[in-house]
Amino acid sequence: MDQKQQNVLLIVVTVVLMIASWAMLWPPGERITKGLDIQGGLAVILTAQETSDTPVTTAVMDRAELIVINRVDGLGVKEATVQRQGNDSLLIQIPGISDPDAALKVLGETGRLEFVDVDSITDTATAAAVKANDQNVELKAGTYTPITVDGVPLTGAVVKTASVSQNPQTAEIEVNLSMSAEGGKAWGSYTTSSIGKQVAIVLDGVVKSAPVVRSAITDGQTAISGGFTAEEAKRLKTVLEAGALPVSLEPSESRVVGPTLGQNAFDQGVTAALVGLGLVSLYMLAFYRGLGLLTVGALVTFASFFLGILAFMSSLGVFALTLPGLAGIVLTIGLAADSSILILERFREEVRMGKTVRSAANSGSKHGIMTSIDADLVTLVSAASLYFVAIGPVKGFALTLMLGIFCDIIMMLLFKRPVLMLLAESVIPKNLSLWGVPSPDAVAPSAKGTKGGVAGA
Repeated sequence: MDQKQQNVLLIVVTVVLMIASWAMLWPPGERITKGLDIQGGLAVILTAQETSDTPVTTAVMDRAELIVINRVDGLGVKEATVQRQGNDSLLIQIPGISDPDAALKVLGETGRLEFVDVDSITDTATAAAVKANDQNVELKAGTYTPITVDGVPLTGAVVKTASVSQNPQTAEIEVNLSMSAEGGKAWGSYTTSSIGKQVAIVLDGVVKSAPVVRSAITDGQTAISGGFTAEEAKRLKTVLEAGALPVSLEPSESRVVGPTLGQNAFDQGVTAALVGLGLVSLYMLAFYRGLGLLTVGALVTFASFFLGILAFMSSLGVFALTLPGLAGIVLTIGLAADSSILILERFREEVRMGKTVRSAANSGSKHGIMTSIDADLVTLVSAASLYFVAIGPVKGFALTLMLGIFCDIIMMLLFKRPVLMLLAESVIPKNLSLWGVPSPDAVAPSAKGTKGGVAGA
């Protein structure tokens, strides 16, 4: 395959990727998830309150995080995030919530762990799902009865410790549960009369596991098995510990964002991006003429790739556009324009040096892309540092900046260089002034003497 065929192939690949990007993006108002500061909602920092008896440790924060995640899921909202902040706090962002006060109250409660006889569940559909070991089945209040023996409720209050081990005889991973003396006695009475029954372990109304009682357990030491992986066993251990969270979670900071304010700010940000794109395009057309039109095409390609990736990430639930993220998008428009200018200036400079248009397009675009990638990589390192160190909306800025740099490099390799080289074959030489390329007559005599690298040696 010669150079021309390779360039045509790259342009075909570009067109296919653009079609895929727009298919992913359309309709654009719905495919990119909006973040908390755009659609409104609640951002709150919950801080664990340490006591003289109970320090805030990593294990305690693991339990607290699980509880809060369950709480957020119970609110029935989408795109909410729970992130660890420092050693003793959790940052929770819940977009689209209508009653922030009620949400704060729910989030601050401690976990409620219960042991439930599956046969006591009155909702037949729910009971069937639990018996089938479906994941995270939610029990409605009033449709089940927590196990109580001789007035002792089997809840998180009777749990002393939980740990993960491997059975030396079966090699199966187990979760070991230790109960208090009172709880162990009640548990022994229940398991003695309930062999073969299924017991649901319920955290905040959600079934986390439903093992079967295989034998009477009278010493308060229970081994739960069920073909767990190491990760599944660790999650169940955390659930069992969560019911006995020894610290409280208090809101240390909360912020409510109104959807109207957020939408107005988003509209202004989009307007700024479009105005910026328009001004950059006008400048490129006025200064570079035909080559400026090529740059406008490159910016459209860049934007298509960028928005398509954002829509794809939104569909996976790993991206939500925030105002800082929008600022990152606007900034990358400038980076993409910079890359195009580097390529064009290097191309025109090599024409001034006396090279043919075709030769200048080949070497000029190659050197321009290499210079641009060097500059992009420096910015990429800064953005990556910001992404992995910062928290909250700033991460959105860093993420869009990194994605923009990636799209810029792809755009140069797949579109800008191949199109420039194809145009340089015959289109540009026919009318150099229309394309903003200096004519041979305008080349300085000293520059003409350098052609072929002979003069000046």
